[in-house]
Amino acid sequence: MPHVSATPHQRPPSPASGATAVAEVHAGRSRGAQRPAVGSERAAGSEFAPLLRTVKEQGLLAHREGWYARGIAVNLLCLAGVVAGTFALGGSWWVLLLAPVLAVLSARTAFIGHDAGHAQITGDRRISRLIQLLHGNVLLGMSQEWWNDKHNRHHANPNHIDKDPDVVADVLVFTQQQAVGRAGFRRWLTRHQALLFFPLTTLEGIALKVYGFQSVFDPNGPGKSVRARVVEGLLLAVHVVGYVALLLTAMPVGQALVFGLIHQMLFGLHLGMAFAPNHKGMEMVDAESGKGWGHLRRQVLTSRNIRGGRVTDWLLGGLNYQVEHHLFPSMPRPNLRLVQPLVRAHCRRLSLPYAETGLVESYRQALAHMREVGEPLRPGA
Repeated sequence: MPHVSATPHQRPPSPASGATAVAEVHAGRSRGAQRPAVGSERAAGSEFAPLLRTVKEQGLLAHREGWYARGIAVNLLCLAGVVAGTFALGGSWWVLLLAPVLAVLSARTAFIGHDAGHAQITGDRRISRLIQLLHGNVLLGMSQEWWNDKHNRHHANPNHIDKDPDVVADVLVFTQQQAVGRAGFRRWLTRHQALLFFPLTTLEGIALKVYGFQSVFDPNGPGKSVRARVVEGLLLAVHVVGYVALLLTAMPVGQALVFGLIHQMLFGLHLGMAFAPNHKGMEMVDAESGKGWGHLRRQVLTSRNIRGGRVTDWLLGGLNYQVEHHLFPSMPRPNLRLVQPLVRAHCRRLSLPYAETGLVESYRQALAHMREVGEPLRPGA
């Protein structure tokens, strides 16, 4: 399988730092750090247990309803403020300055829906679903059933070529094997996918809406019942009608089109920048290479963390703690920072590579991997 090779100038940090770049993850193959030895299935199962026990003892899996209630309230108030601002500035091109603000708030809304889908906000399934329906279906036009099905399959088998829906060959491909046989426009896309990745993410906001409606009308799509599908479909329609009505009521048609375009493109770009660093360029797994991996290795070796402070936490919605999030998907977002030292130390004790890098470097690594995947399709390859 193709992977991002370490360049000569890349040197892993000392073990004391508890961090390692993605290059060390791949270099670890020669030391056997990633592959459990023969007969190590028992060890794989026991690697995670001590860490889980410590995390439970420290109460880090306990819900933080108050923290989320404040965050949700502030986000809804800010959204209401932007709506009011569009009416106040409608008719003036200054209203376009609110489109980037709305894009950022839309990403915040998506992060809340994501956390609700993981039961991070509350243990009450009914309340979690209502929060998701409000933030996903009504405010973003994204099907919560479709998202949960897709995202849970990703969490169960991250970067697994055959099982992770996020690495299925589509517009983008993630292994050179997937690139083989691409023809026509898709071949051109694959050859240039590293350059096109971020421009393509500007379409994500619209794509989420399309996927949502497709899921609702697909008889084989995810959904608990006909009633649930009807509810989702109606709420998705409420979003579309409400969004269009808001823009056309607050401003002239021309301004509304430009506002909507800026908002949706920046929203998609924001989501792409939050999700791109998490797994791209990390270990790709198949049935053979991942054999014998337990939960700890399956999640740690395919995930990358992003260093940074509170601003990074806020902008990336806690997804910068991707290793910890994958190990403990129901852990409340504010606790991910607290559990990180425990996870890092546990990986160090097991000599298990723990990938952590800066934000810009994470994009470089991810795009380098995507460029490498498309290499065989370039002239002269």
